[in-house]
Amino acid sequence: MKTPTTAFPLNAWYAAAYDVEVRHALLPRTICNQKVVLFRRTDGQVAVLEDACWHRLMPLSLGRLEGDELVCGYHGLVYNSQGRCTHMPSQETLNPSACVRSFPVAEKHRFVWIWPGDPAKADPALIPDMHWNDDPAWAGDGKMIRVNCDYRLVVDNLMDLTHETFVHGSSIGNREVAEAPFVATHGDRSATVTRWMENIDPPPFWGSQIRHARGYTGKVDRWQIIRFEGPCTVNIDVGVAEAGSGAVPADGNPGDRSKGVNGYVLNTITPETDKTCLYFWAFARNYCLGEQRLTHELREGVSGIFREDELVLEAQQKAIDEHPDHQFYNLNIDAGSMWARKLIDRMVEKEKPARAAIPIRPVEKEAA
Repeated sequence: MKTPTTAFPLNAWYAAAYDVEVRHALLPRTICNQKVVLFRRTDGQVAVLEDACWHRLMPLSLGRLEGDELVCGYHGLVYNSQGRCTHMPSQETLNPSACVRSFPVAEKHRFVWIWPGDPAKADPALIPDMHWNDDPAWAGDGKMIRVNCDYRLVVDNLMDLTHETFVHGSSIGNREVAEAPFVATHGDRSATVTRWMENIDPPPFWGSQIRHARGYTGKVDRWQIIRFEGPCTVNIDVGVAEAGSGAVPADGNPGDRSKGVNGYVLNTITPETDKTCLYFWAFARNYCLGEQRLTHELREGVSGIFREDELVLEAQQKAIDEHPDHQFYNLNIDAGSMWARKLIDRMVEKEKPARAAIPIRPVEKEAA
């Protein structure tokens, strides 16, 4: 398989599916321009193979499983879960080169992650922290959306939430999001944007949540703490608390959110191709944990919010394609997304092969 070169690093973990999507059946996906097929073995472990038969490049996802082996639907070549061909119906002797690539895979935080780069560098400790998605102290659910845009546009969108005022005005948006000051910081592989909005009327979504959970209907202190982890994960600590109840950090005190409702918007955006992506998201909450109906309502409600984003992002990608030479202009609100892009660029640059040094020959003196 040809190694693609584009605006995403390959030496990283990418979500390929929710764990419940992967069964004892063939699931095709495209990750970083590489077509793969996922399936769950009879022992429960997940296998990920290149989705192209060694023989004639027939997509293996169009074949079938027999136990833990994958049978090509064209000429019947059989592959084990490591990608090695174990049977060729047309001949007794196996060609030793008959294999397809297998990918490092891990399950964590309800996602199936794959590593499309150098297998020797696939350290499970590098999987992004999204523990709120399976922590018993939190409840929630999520979905996957296929968006027809460069994955970095989704990261931009999440790092700058001032768009909520204008795109999501009927749910999570209010004018304070666009007007409130914020603080942007960054590390080697992360960037954070923090915004507090004190003594405000809650937007419709958060007004309904604090009323449902606490019976409170007054003004609130609202927070948004956005954390990007390269190359494509954005977790957002969000919520509201009764105004003046001590939720706002001050003088080194982290704040007391006990009179509020807290959620985490978990996002990991997997590049599918240069201009499409698989957007995995979940909304987790720390209140009303046993209310399954609320979990369902929130999943569908947040899904509707992200559909609004999808319309914006796909329209933006279309405009970019129509004006490929146009340069983006940045406002102060773009600080978080600018840092995220720089961190992505560094990860991509790090994977480029080092340019060979050109030897310098000394100038030879002419003979006298």
